Amino acid sequence: MNYNYLCIMELKQVPLDFINSMNKNTLMEQLGIECVELGKDYVVSRMPVDHRTHQPMGLLHGGASAALIESIGSMGSTLLIDLNKQQPVGIEINCNHIGGIRAGYVIATGKIVHAGKRTHLWQVDIHEDGTNKLICTGRLTVMIIDKKI
Repeated sequence: MNYNYLCIMELKQVPLDFINSMNKNTLMEQLGIECVELGKDYVVSRMPVDHRTHQPMGLLHGGASAALIESIGSMGSTLLIDLNKQQPVGIEINCNHIGGIRAGYVIATGKIVHAGKRTHLWQVDIHEDGTNKLICTGRLTVMIIDKKI
């Protein structure tokens, strides 16, 4: 069997403080999202569960989970492309909210499922920090577009 068509891409390994500095003046900063680990094919971030991320009943807002999923996938895709020539944009997100959490932190792990020339697919699982209880699982499709010169 010929496996030459497979393209394995690894995330560029950059300092976490560099990645987190890109959150300045963005939704990620407002929600307290920070990247805590980079692997060859995954990104781990954490987000507080507090007044910034609650819905009116005091639980983690599903939209905050969706924002965390989109942030991880977009962040990961920026580490797979040449940012001088391209940029990532999310085009589809799917979230399944499995459990609730009222306080503490959630840890999200995003793994690249597909890294093509024009699209990337990320699988992201969000767990409660400490208990590892699954809170949300989702997928993000990212389109890679050329920058206009």
